[in-house]
Amino acid sequence: MGIRGRITAALVVFGLAATACTGGSSSGSGPSGPAAGGALPRNETLYTTGTQWGPPANYNPLRDWDCATGTKGLAYETLFHFDPNAGKLTPWLATSGSWTDDTTYELKLRPGITWSDGKPLTADDVVYSYEIGKMAAAPTHTMWSWLSGARKVDDTTVRFSFEQPHYQEWDFDLYGIPIVPKHVWGGRSEKDVLNGVNDKPVVSGAYTLKSKGQDRVVWQRRDDWWGTKALGMTPAPKYIVDVSNPSNEVVIGQLNQGQLDLSNNFLPGAASMVKAGKVVSYHDKPPYMLPANTAWLVPNTTRKPMDDAEFRKALASSVDVDKIVKGVYGQLVDKAGPTGLLPQWDKFVDKGEVARKGFSFDTAKARKLLSEAGYKDGNGDGYVENKDGSAISLKLMVPSGWTDWMEASKVIASSAKAAGIRITPGFPDQNALNEQRGKGNFDLIMDNQRQLSNTPWTYYQYLFQLPVLDTQNTVNFGRYENKHAWDLVQQLGQVKTDDTAGMRKVISRLQDIQLTDMPLIPLWYNALWAQSNPGTWTNWPSDKAGAPHSAPAMWRNWLEMGGFETLTTLKPAS
Repeated sequence: MGIRGRITAALVVFGLAATACTGGSSSGSGPSGPAAGGALPRNETLYTTGTQWGPPANYNPLRDWDCATGTKGLAYETLFHFDPNAGKLTPWLATSGSWTDDTTYELKLRPGITWSDGKPLTADDVVYSYEIGKMAAAPTHTMWSWLSGARKVDDTTVRFSFEQPHYQEWDFDLYGIPIVPKHVWGGRSEKDVLNGVNDKPVVSGAYTLKSKGQDRVVWQRRDDWWGTKALGMTPAPKYIVDVSNPSNEVVIGQLNQGQLDLSNNFLPGAASMVKAGKVVSYHDKPPYMLPANTAWLVPNTTRKPMDDAEFRKALASSVDVDKIVKGVYGQLVDKAGPTGLLPQWDKFVDKGEVARKGFSFDTAKARKLLSEAGYKDGNGDGYVENKDGSAISLKLMVPSGWTDWMEASKVIASSAKAAGIRITPGFPDQNALNEQRGKGNFDLIMDNQRQLSNTPWTYYQYLFQLPVLDTQNTVNFGRYENKHAWDLVQQLGQVKTDDTAGMRKVISRLQDIQLTDMPLIPLWYNALWAQSNPGTWTNWPSDKAGAPHSAPAMWRNWLEMGGFETLTTLKPAS
């Protein structure tokens, strides 16, 4: 599965655009609210929601797509964190890591770290955790096609050897792979390691599992956590209760009443709540939220007429994204640029390529492109036909209950109609859509399977991955096949992460292909949804001077990108 599986699987269940839960239970959404029972002191407890969409499934950090919120990040930790603001790795379990030559990476661990059972965390645990990837079904299995060895030098030193270093992916792995205790996990079967529930976790992180229920997981802070001394950090909440997503209406009510402290889910009307001072967001004016990923319109390039790049470019020009940004989101998000690269990666956008080959909403241009490519309205019904005269009738599928995307799909269909393209929105169950998407059984879908990361390599790997799989395709859902593009992606992966000029050179060539062939159509920068009530906890991250600038997120894989740091800067309300 490799990096594509790790990122994609995690994002499938993020619910970044979803607005209705499918699995919450009554005690988290009823009148008594998240703190029902009053067992935990309110002024020491952080109540969150927006990541979990059903009962907590497991506490296995290797399953970072469906483990209970906080399993990776609060309980299990990684060697490094990644700071999106600085664009660099920050030491965590490791104090440092460096390339001693082109194929050798040496890692230094912090001395004195202990697991929650009192046993020391050593190089043995790191070697074991990385060698889990040798298991054929492990999410990190493909890493071992280019990583040749992990060897303990001493208790705090690990030496990694590479057949062919993938520098971009390696940095992602350094803050993505959780370290687990060999003395606990080493005796488990492969099946239990990869898929076990692990409901009595022995952890290195700042929180241990206190309790769990059908609608929540409760974490309790470790007073002996190593980071308090080594990092000078202490998370402020003694308890963190993550509640499975109830409905929008319930979340809004609970936020307003102070029963929830943080919602990491899209909430309609959030801008009005921010303006009224009821909740805090990162910005207090549009776009209100930090950008987290790009929302795409994905054409199935194996089906007519989406197999024609000229049709895809016409489709791109037909979409009124501004109407989505303003009408659907109330300016909570920003329109994406023609490359779709997140604003944090702006230095990698080739402005010259965009000026020559970029696109914007232009109905007249869309009609012109269609006509020049041979798509005509032969029967006068207002819609163009295929070049052979057959009807074009496309279905755009988004998950049922994802109300923002459902409304966005209606805008796409309406603006495409003005250009002469017939599109009908459809709203299947999310699981059914995921299956159809993986098999290529669709005309058009919307997708946002790539988060901000340490490198745009993750983004281009998503666009151009080969080979395309017949079933269970986890990236390149549009099934676009361009061997030259994929070769360039692999070339980019082998550029050292501090070689900005080298990265730009390869990325410019990828953008030329992308804007020429338009395999995917970028729509908007989907937000890092975060609405906070400052009644119990204050000092939430924002763009204001003197405020923390970390990511206010409990999403899987975001705790290593600022989410945990946010917990350490919260302050109890007076």
